[in-house]
Amino acid sequence: MNESNDTLVGLRGVTKAYETPAGPFLALRGVDLTVGPGEFVAVIGKSGSGKSTLINAIAGIDRPTDGEVTVTGTRVDQLSEDQIARWRGDHLGVIFQFFQLLPTLTLLENVMLPMEFARRGSAAQRRARALALLERVEMADHADKLPSAVSGGQQQRVAIARALANDPVLIVADEPTGSLDARTADTIFQLFEELVDQGKTILMVTHDNDLAARASRVVLISDGEVVESHVRRALGDLSDAQLGEVSAHLEPVVLDAGAEVFAEGATADRFYIVVRGTVEIRRAGDLVAELGPGQHFGEIGLLTGEPRNATAVVATGTEASLVALGAADFRRLAAEGHLDQDAIARVMRERLSAHTLREVMPDPVVATVDALSEEGRHESFEPGATILRPGDPADRFYVVLDGMVEVMSASGDTVAYRYRAGRHFGTRGLAPDGRSVALLRASPASDGPTVIASVPGSVARDVVAGDGPSEAHLARLLTGAMRRPGSASL
Repeated sequence: MNESNDTLVGLRGVTKAYETPAGPFLALRGVDLTVGPGEFVAVIGKSGSGKSTLINAIAGIDRPTDGEVTVTGTRVDQLSEDQIARWRGDHLGVIFQFFQLLPTLTLLENVMLPMEFARRGSAAQRRARALALLERVEMADHADKLPSAVSGGQQQRVAIARALANDPVLIVADEPTGSLDARTADTIFQLFEELVDQGKTILMVTHDNDLAARASRVVLISDGEVVESHVRRALGDLSDAQLGEVSAHLEPVVLDAGAEVFAEGATADRFYIVVRGTVEIRRAGDLVAELGPGQHFGEIGLLTGEPRNATAVVATGTEASLVALGAADFRRLAAEGHLDQDAIARVMRERLSAHTLREVMPDPVVATVDALSEEGRHESFEPGATILRPGDPADRFYVVLDGMVEVMSASGDTVAYRYRAGRHFGTRGLAPDGRSVALLRASPASDGPTVIASVPGSVARDVVAGDGPSEAHLARLLTGAMRRPGSASL
C-alpha cells in the first residue's frame, strides 16, 4: 500500500473479527480511512461500534484479521511485537481514558519513562525535557508529586506530556475526556487544539459529540463501518467542515431483517442514511423504492411538516445499519447550509416510481411510463469514460441519474458544458439520422460511476409528438420509469 505524502495514516479493507461463544463478532468491517498530517480527527460512535478497535489497530495494539494498516509509511500490521514496541516509541504518543500513570513514580518520572525506553539522550537531557513538557501543560509545580496527589484533570495533563515525550508525529487518544467533568474536559480539548496548531496530528476517540464537532474532522463509526463516504454520497459535495458538523449529530441505528424503521402516518422525527443493507419504502403495502448504502430517506415529512406518507422497513434476509439525524438538528443544519438541500431535492425527484405515478397520474401517462420502462436502457460509466464520440449516431434520449456528463470542446481539451444529475441531453436524437457533434464523457471528477438512462429516439419522438409532454417532462418520466423497483437501477 503506497500512501502519498499527504497521508499519515492509511487503512485499507481493515476487518477485525473476535471469536465469541455465539460465533465470530465483526468489530470492524472492511474499513477504509486516511488521515493527513496536521489533522485533528474525532472518532465517534455508540459503545461497541468499533471506535477503540480502530484506534488499537492504528496504534499496533491490536492486529486486524484482514486488511492493511499503514502509519508514517510503515505497514504496522506486518510488524512483530518487538518491532511494534520500538516503532510506537519513535512515532506514536498514546493517551488513555484513565491516564495509566504508574502510581509509584513521580509525575516527572512518568514523563521521562518513554524517553528511557527509547534511550533518548542522557539522564539530564531526559529530565530537562520532561520538566519542559510539564511546564507546557502547566504541571511543572507538581513534578515531584505522585499521581494520587493530583486531580484527574491534572493526571490527564501529565499523560499528554508523557505522550509528547519522544516528539511523535501522531497522537492517539482513546476517550481522553471520558472520566473528566465537562469543564476539565474542555480544558484538555483546548490543549489538543493548541497541539494541532503547533503541527501535531491527533486521532481522538470521544463519546462527546459536542466536543467532536470542534475537531477539524469527524469520523463516525456505526456497527464496525466508517460512514463518511455514505454521508458524502447521500448529501452531495460537502466540505470537510460541513461533513464533520453533520456527522457529529448523526446517531447510528442497527436493525434486524424485517424491522420497521417508521410507519405510514407516524410523526416525522428523523432523517436517515443507509450505511449497510437494504431498506424498502412501501406505500399502502406496495413497494415504492429499495434503498441501499449511500441513499437517504425520511426527509419529506421533515421538510413539509406532514406525517410519514410511507412505511420504511428493513428488507427480508439482511440486517441494516443506518445513521439518523433528529428533526431539530436536520432543520438547523439545513438552515445553516450544512446540508445540501439541492441534492436532497434531486433525490426526492429521482425516487419517483411507476407505483407512485400510478397513484397521481392519469392512465395515458402510466402507459407512457410502462413503454419507457420496456424500451429504456440503463448504463454506467466509470469516471473519464467516453459516452459519445463525434460522429456517433445520436439516436437516443438521455437522462443523467447519478454523477455528471461533460461535453468537451472541439479541441477536446476543455469542458464546454456539464449535465448534472436530473438533466437530459440527446435532443438531436429526436430527429432522424442525427449524429453527435461533440465528445461526451463521464466526468473524471465524479466520486463514482456516472449512471445514465436512455430510450431510442423513436420512442422519445412518439412521447413528445403532438400535445404530448415536453422533453423536460419526458426526462422526469424516464427517471421514474428507470428508478422503479425491479429496474436495472435498483
